This record gives sequence, C-alpha cells and structure tokens, in this order.
Amino acid sequence: MSDNASRTATAHVHGHSEEDYLRCSHGWKSWAFTLDHKRIGVMYLIAILISFLLGGVMALVLRAELFTPDKLFLSEDMYNQMFTLHGAVMTFLFLIPSIPAALGNFMLPVMLGVKDVAFPRMNLASFYLWVFGAIFFLMAILLGGLDTGWTFYTPYSTTTNTAVIAASMGVFILGFSSIFTGLNFLVTINTMRPAGMTWFRMPLFLWSLYATSIIQVLATPVLGITGLLLIAERTLGIGIFDPARGGDPVLFQHFFWFYSHPAVYIMILPAMGVVSELVSTFSRKPIFGYRFIAYSSIAIALLGFLVWGHHMFVSGQSALAATVFSALTFTVSIPSAIKVFNWLATMYKGAISLETPMCYALAFIFLFGIGGLTGLYLGALATDVHLHDTYFVVAHFHYVMVGGTLIAFLGGLHYWWPKMFGRMYNEMWARIACLIVFVGFNATFFPQFVLGSRGMPRRYARYDTEFVYFHQFSTSGAMLLGCGLMLCAGVLIHSLLRGRKAPANPWGSSTLEWKCSSPPPHHNFDWPPVVSAPYQYDHIVYDPNHQGYVEVEDIPEEEDELTNAPVESHS
Repeated sequence: MSDNASRTATAHVHGHSEEDYLRCSHGWKSWAFTLDHKRIGVMYLIAILISFLLGGVMALVLRAELFTPDKLFLSEDMYNQMFTLHGAVMTFLFLIPSIPAALGNFMLPVMLGVKDVAFPRMNLASFYLWVFGAIFFLMAILLGGLDTGWTFYTPYSTTTNTAVIAASMGVFILGFSSIFTGLNFLVTINTMRPAGMTWFRMPLFLWSLYATSIIQVLATPVLGITGLLLIAERTLGIGIFDPARGGDPVLFQHFFWFYSHPAVYIMILPAMGVVSELVSTFSRKPIFGYRFIAYSSIAIALLGFLVWGHHMFVSGQSALAATVFSALTFTVSIPSAIKVFNWLATMYKGAISLETPMCYALAFIFLFGIGGLTGLYLGALATDVHLHDTYFVVAHFHYVMVGGTLIAFLGGLHYWWPKMFGRMYNEMWARIACLIVFVGFNATFFPQFVLGSRGMPRRYARYDTEFVYFHQFSTSGAMLLGCGLMLCAGVLIHSLLRGRKAPANPWGSSTLEWKCSSPPPHHNFDWPPVVSAPYQYDHIVYDPNHQGYVEVEDIPEEEDELTNAPVESHS
C-alpha cells in the first residue's frame, strides 16, 4: 500500500470499546428479559424459522400425498386439516412476521444509528405475544386440528367440530403482536432519526418498514375483531355470520379480506425493501429513482386497502362493485412495476457482483415478476371466474408469497448474517443452495399454473388421472426445494461453528449498520455515526488487510491495493 493511500484510508468502525451484544451478558435470563432489539430480533428469527420448518414439513407431506391420484397415506379429513394448518402456520407465524419482526427488529435501530427502538419493553411484549399466539395454534393441532382453510370462511367455521376457537384466539393474539411491532417502528422512525437523516436520506428498507407498519396498525384490528366475532358466534350462538342464525357469511369475507389483502403487502413490502438494498449494494450504484421507490411503498400501502373485493368476484357482489374492485386492482400493479423498473435500471451498467444475497435478489425479481403478471388474470373479471379456486390461484399466491417474501427473506438473511452473528458463510455452497431453491421452487409451482388453467380445483385430496403428470412433477420439485432449503440452513449453521470472522463491512455497503463492528456492540455505536447519502459508494473501497470494505476520505489517484474487488469466497 502506498503511503498516500495509507493516510487516506480510514476504517470507520464503531464499537470496539465494549463486548458485542452476543457476549455482553450471559445466562437465559439475559435473553428472556432482554430489552435489546438485537436479541429480540434473534429470538424472533429462531421462532419463525421453527414455524417455517413446521409449515414446510406439512407442505412436503401434502405434496407426497398428491403424488398419486388415490389415497397414499392421508384420509380426506386429515388432508383438509394438514393444508389448513400449513396455510395458517406459514401465513400467520412465518410470512407476516418474518422480515419485519426478525430482520426489521435487528436492523432498524442500527440503520438509524440509534441505540434501540422507541419502546423496548413493548418490543419484548410483542415477541411474547407472538409466542402465546403460536401456543394457541399448537393447541389447535393438539385439540383435533383445523379444517376450515386458513381463511376461516363462514358458515363452515361456525359449525365444524375442529379447533376453530383456539386458532381464532391465536390469530387475535398474533394481531396484537403485529400492531405492537408496527407502532414501535412508526414512532421510532418518526422521532429518532438522527440529525442529517431526512426522510429522503433514509434507507429504502426503512421506507418499506414504515409503509408496512401503517398497514399493521390500521388493518390488523379488523382481523382481530373478526376473530372475536367468530368466537362469540360459536360460544354464545349470536347470529353474525351464520345464515341459519340470521347472519351473513359474505360479511365475514369482507372483514377477512379487508385485512388479508393489505396483509399481502405486510409480507411483500419489506421484501421489496430488502431487494432495494441488495440491488444497489451489489451493483455498486446509487439506487435509480430513489424517491419513486420510496413513494411507491406508501402508494402500495394505501392502495392495498381498496382492493379487497377482488377476492370476492364470485361471492354474488354487484357487477358495479366487481368492476370497481377490478379497476382498482390494476392500479396496484403500477407502484409495483415502478420498483421492478428501478431495480433493473439500477443494475444497468452497474458493476454487478453475484454474491449470494444478489443471487436471491435476482431470483426475487424473476419470481415476483411471474407472480405479479399472473395476478392480472385474477384481477380481470372474465378470467378470474374460470380460474377462481383452482391451482392457478395456488401457484400465483406462492410465486408472490414464497417466490417473493421467502426468497427476499433468504437474501436479507444472507446479506445481514455477517453483521448479525459476526461470521462469514461459504459463498460457493450458499450459491448452490440458492440455485437449488430457485430450480426446486419453479419445478414445484409452475406446473400448478397449468393444472389450474385446465380446471384442477385447489384443496382436493383426490384428482383425475389426467393431472397425474403435473402433480408428480410438482411433488418432485417440492422435494428438491426442501433439499435446497436444508442445504441453505446447513451452510448458515456451519458458518456459526467454522465460519471466518466477518469484517465490519463485507459487501461494500454504505448504510449505517455497516459502520459498527460485526456483530454490533450492545449499544450499537460508541458515538453517533455520521449520516451520509445511503447509496453512495465512491468513498468505500476494498481493503485486503481487513478482508472487507472501508471508507476513505480521499481516493488516491494512483492505483492502490485498495480496490473495488468483490469479497472472496469464504470457507
């Protein structure tokens, strides 16, 4: 390294004066009663990954049963309970809290350069509410299962003998957890942004969490009240949704989808925020159209409240209402398309580096693109009537929720993993796992578009022999997808045991979380970090001495050892 470069290169890393958050205190009480947002984020991460494992095993059992058109090992009743619990566990225990509660809890204060969220005790209460809600779901399994579908549609849910009350109470409690998290994030972002971090100098991941929090606070109470009304009808015999008691089952659908369609954006908006971070970092370019992406997050959050009726085109609503909901549905595609366009424009002429997080980001754009475009068929009245309640809907939903949220979650997890745990994973095996997940996912769900368009109904345990080939292809893909996810888990667990120590900034990112050590100290920063534009990379260069990126105050004109070379593979 030249003398000149030695003088100008500066590793702006905070947090050397105290133990990191993992080692600053010991014993189970230091975790169970912690108010540290990072530890709460890690506890959320472990809990939702266990839920994901449970829901994933159920999915593989369902796909194995569908390998043949006749009964393999599940009766029709057991099949109904299995797909209901798979949907409920995946939606309420994994997809909704995955990115906001786990990655968001850990990263939001660090990205703001502050010590913690606005209400640390409420944050811990949110986690335990999630645990209590999950316990009620487990009770539903132990009390005989649930067979209503994850939508709890009435009047069947008011009459079935399965554990509807336990599951509804679980949803009610989980809703409080979600509201607490959203409220905490809104107050934190509004009141604790550091000097110099204006709204339009805020990382786009935080914009996405802000938009998500608006939905969580405004829409979730509707679901909670609906669950309570369902419990009241079953326990007190009050006629609310059951027509035999004078109730209206379509009213339940209105209530349910008024929450559950915005809930789709609770799941996908944080995923979009993650992808914005990944695309800019691994393209080494400022994000294209920053303000448009930020505004589009808010637009999606607001428009999401106006389109719930497109789930009910065949419920008997008026032709005028159906037409209005169809038109509004198409408007949601505009801000989503803006994001995709801006991600592609960011990559254009960028110095793209195919590290594992970027591989997941590219997979997200491809899969979410398919999920979004196939949604147009379900938003159009003429085609929705044919495709309603078929496997086409199942495929579309999974391309958006799994191809979108899960893939972005994995991308974000690989991106922030070195920061969270201070260890690098093996890049080669992580990329192989990403490839297997991508291939397995498409092999699982793309045939289901064909199945649905040919009339295969969803939620059927038995089917005609004409659908055998597609079902067997889909089941084979599901097994491959399961193998890819297991490999992914193995790579990350191996890194905790054998991984190389992570530098403060392994990817050359420019947001504030990369200015503290890896893993962060208990209070995140020794002193308030200097806020700069979140996506400027000119002053960040690769330093082989740190095996990571550092900031330089002046970039030397002559060629130096500090280069923009991507980080090498880690074993």
